[in-house]
Amino acid sequence: MTVSVPADVLSRLKAVLGEGGWSQDPERLAPKLLEWRDRWTGTTPFLALPRTTADVAAVVGICFEAGAPITTQGGNTGLVGGQIPQGEVLLSTERLRAIREVAPLDDMLTAEAGVTLAAAHEAAAAVGRRFPVGLASEGTATVGGIVSTNAGGTQVLRYGTTRQLVLGLEAVLPNGELWNGLKRLRKDNTGYDLKQLLIGAEGTLGVVTAASLKLHPVLASQAVAIAGVDSPQAAVELLQRAKAESGGAVEAFELMGRLGVDFVLRNIAGSREPLAEPHPWYVLAEFASGEPGSAEAAMERFLAHGLEAGLVRDAAIAQSQTQAREFWGLRENQSPAQKPEGATWKHDIATPVSRIAEFIDQASAAMRRFAPGARVTAFGHVGDGNIHFDVLVPEGGDDADHSARRDAGSRLVHDIAVGLGGSISAEHGLGSMKTAEAARYKSRVELAALRAVRHALDPKRIMNPRVLF
Repeated sequence: MTVSVPADVLSRLKAVLGEGGWSQDPERLAPKLLEWRDRWTGTTPFLALPRTTADVAAVVGICFEAGAPITTQGGNTGLVGGQIPQGEVLLSTERLRAIREVAPLDDMLTAEAGVTLAAAHEAAAAVGRRFPVGLASEGTATVGGIVSTNAGGTQVLRYGTTRQLVLGLEAVLPNGELWNGLKRLRKDNTGYDLKQLLIGAEGTLGVVTAASLKLHPVLASQAVAIAGVDSPQAAVELLQRAKAESGGAVEAFELMGRLGVDFVLRNIAGSREPLAEPHPWYVLAEFASGEPGSAEAAMERFLAHGLEAGLVRDAAIAQSQTQAREFWGLRENQSPAQKPEGATWKHDIATPVSRIAEFIDQASAAMRRFAPGARVTAFGHVGDGNIHFDVLVPEGGDDADHSARRDAGSRLVHDIAVGLGGSISAEHGLGSMKTAEAARYKSRVELAALRAVRHALDPKRIMNPRVLF
């Protein structure tokens, strides 16, 4: 699709944004036009840098009137290419950085779209609360981005995805009108829930400018442990034991294959072997409780019973926050550690928890047949059925050749996931990478309904036009 933004539109945008509110400097644009893994590069004639919601409304209104397309970008941490423009006006939320309100009695904070996840965590902590969305990219990922992609992370098991943690939104709709839905209500049963349409819409139904986020108490006790296990099925069985043993206090329950751990040890400085001997699979578990000492005691019972049952081969409980961070580093660095290894086919799969092991077994066998020698690594969130299933170029293989087979290989992986009742995108969204692929798996009825919703709000299809249906 060739995109052209008329010169008069660019002149009007410059006028409403003023000095410092826009850029066409190639050096300023460059980092925003490159996906962090170097998979996608983009182009834009104009970078809009609004400082206020009114600025956003002015930009969108001008573009809507002219039919000029817009791509919105937060921290540029997306993994499916939706944030990289291909000729559209690029609207960055980087200057929308205000924490507008923190309300402990309502367990709520309101943050503008460009506030980083780390800054939201800090604002919540300052009043003895927490916002429980945990991502490895928290220092860069923004509130607008996590809302627009319905981000998941490591604590979905206990708190749900971003969708469950948003009380209200402020957004500029595709025609440039401002909708203020920054409520703090737990209950509001008064018709269609517009905020839920915008959450996960990947910028196609408007620009999220601020969000009211649900906060939770800071818990008094915490325990983090890593355990060596024989198989993904053992991890699934351990999850059920963890829930029962902790009384529902499981914060996170993560799975890692040995190959992924090897990549981290090899490519991430400061990483250390977690246990005395290597194991084919690892579980990283975190318990947290409001009762002092409760999480630690529950973790000890859980691991002891897992060892007795033969589900755990060896385990270590973190003895300090430093050691807990080291354990988490093995998990959070799974993706960054792959980059030096060469070309990768990445998959963000969801299956029912009961079918995680079946998916990993079937997909691994399919990749051995389709791409002999390719290195398969799987890791992810056992508690919510989300597995990141990645297929790396064979050792010493050619990156270009491997990349050329990505679409065919991914189709096999996706067919297996959907055949098991799963999804081809658990938490990353569709972006430009998966939009066409996802249409294969949705019914005619569902696609027609989705397209009707989009057309009603964005009849000119100016908002992130390459993304969704």
